[in-house]
Amino acid sequence: MAIFAAMTCDGINFFFKQQTLLLLPQKAIYWKDQKALIVADVHLGKSGHFRKAGIAVPNELAQKDLEVLSALIDEHQPEKIYFLGDLFHSDKNSDWHWFSLWRNKYAAVEMVLIKGNHDIIEENNFADLNILVEGELLVEPFRLAHHPLKKQEIENTQGYTLCGHIHPGVYLRGKGRDAVTLSCFAFGADQAILPSFGKFTGRIAIQHQETDRVFGILNDKVIAF
Repeated sequence: MAIFAAMTCDGINFFFKQQTLLLLPQKAIYWKDQKALIVADVHLGKSGHFRKAGIAVPNELAQKDLEVLSALIDEHQPEKIYFLGDLFHSDKNSDWHWFSLWRNKYAAVEMVLIKGNHDIIEENNFADLNILVEGELLVEPFRLAHHPLKKQEIENTQGYTLCGHIHPGVYLRGKGRDAVTLSCFAFGADQAILPSFGKFTGRIAIQHQETDRVFGILNDKVIAF
């Protein structure tokens, strides 16, 4: 599937489908050929959703995710950002204010939301922020989606799918009882599942095939398995 995966100071250059994807430890992909950032499952508003329900959650979480996105934009200067679903977790709440301010700061960057199951806010609210909402999008050679394809769907699908939703992890076991589950990028034969970008999200170890290319994420680097 891939020709090479080369380390850089801030991620791994993964040459795939004749495209160069920079896999970043911030749990995002910079698609160099398209000058585009790709992120999945940011889940802005999730902390505000819990606070609204009376559950004590720090209100800085959404701002921290936006700070990371800002740093990525400032560093890589993308022309576009593709959000692969679950950008805003719930109904509009106090976190929407910060999101609106952030969007206005980067008004020159084209932003597209591939609608996820948690994106329940009316689309006109995203339109007001100049964010295009799509069900899925074909940007050759990739098909951008939120949900992974089921086996019976793959044969009739055009493009290699990049998606989220699962919050994938890779389970590592060390000596003794030491074990850890790392967020990961998981590239299979027909689709790749991106890690969840948001800090207020978990991860689940998924079953990987021997032919998959899996890249685990540490605090400041991406490692190939």
